[in-house]
Amino acid sequence: MSPKDRIIKNRSSLLGMVQKKVILLICFSFVVAFYFQGDVVEANEIVLPKTAGDWSRPGSPKIIDSTNIFKYMNGAGELYLGYRFHHLEVFDYTDENKNDILVELYFMETPDDAFGLLSLDWGGEVVFLGDPSANGSKQPPASSVRALYGAGLLRIWSDNLYARIMAFRETPASKQAVITLGRAIAANRKSPPEPEVLKALSPQIGSGWKLRRDRLCFFRSYLALNSIYYLSHENILDLDLTAEAVTAPYEHISSSGDLKRCQFLLVKYANHERAEKALDHFHKAYLPEHKKELPADSGNSGPSLFKLEDGWLGYELVGKCVSIVFECHDRKSAGTIIENSKNGIDLLESSRSR
Repeated sequence: MSPKDRIIKNRSSLLGMVQKKVILLICFSFVVAFYFQGDVVEANEIVLPKTAGDWSRPGSPKIIDSTNIFKYMNGAGELYLGYRFHHLEVFDYTDENKNDILVELYFMETPDDAFGLLSLDWGGEVVFLGDPSANGSKQPPASSVRALYGAGLLRIWSDNLYARIMAFRETPASKQAVITLGRAIAANRKSPPEPEVLKALSPQIGSGWKLRRDRLCFFRSYLALNSIYYLSHENILDLDLTAEAVTAPYEHISSSGDLKRCQFLLVKYANHERAEKALDHFHKAYLPEHKKELPADSGNSGPSLFKLEDGWLGYELVGKCVSIVFECHDRKSAGTIIENSKNGIDLLESSRSR
């Protein structure tokens, strides 16, 4: 008998509402632990409706984990594993005309990982998945965006879950069905804050440099980084699943209307030693023709700045964090942005110590 069959049998045999809820929770936890042979991902159980508009689904989902993810999605599997993927549940909804709606529920290790997947692309219409009557037409602020819709695809960050709901043929009816399914997925789930490392990014630096929040991305692996801002086909920043990293552009519009843009990157490592080693690796791989600057005072090194073909690059090691800025228009701006990041790192560390 399969784990899912055991759950169904338990549900039908339990008596009493209180006993039923308690025993079902226990059974579900043990079955998931047995089925996936790994850590149980703590999250609210999702109950998808059998029908959504004209669309209906079969009784059980297809289960994907790290052992068969590459059979399900060729090269994209590495990207999800780089965000500490636990398992995926796939549901296929169809109507009488065979217009499918695909539902993919990606269960991740933490809410930060689920946020990271959503942050890979901020394009689309912001969707509020709470009770429409409670919110009316008011949209949530940009800092709390948790669902985006465009061209038949709804993407959701809900606690430790990242969900994709795709109508292969977009119509008003299919859009309504997709939103209905999105609300069912997000119902009664927690809404944790964004990753703490984002606190290190200032919305504005000085009087001109502004953060492009709609291009901000949280990640842990160099493959995810390369999909946003390509550095190297190798892992020259020594990123692994313990790292917490964020990258985003800053833009500056001069009084004459000229636009300047640079790319900022911050990585928080497990400890200072790993951060120092990673920065040394980065310099040797990315700046082989530039001598590494040796600070006169090892306790306060300050930013290291280098002139490259595409502009100025600056970096600095602060505790267990490495901050880097690429393609700055001038040396002063590169130094200002790196110095500002030190303040952000101090703010991040002070908030964690409270």
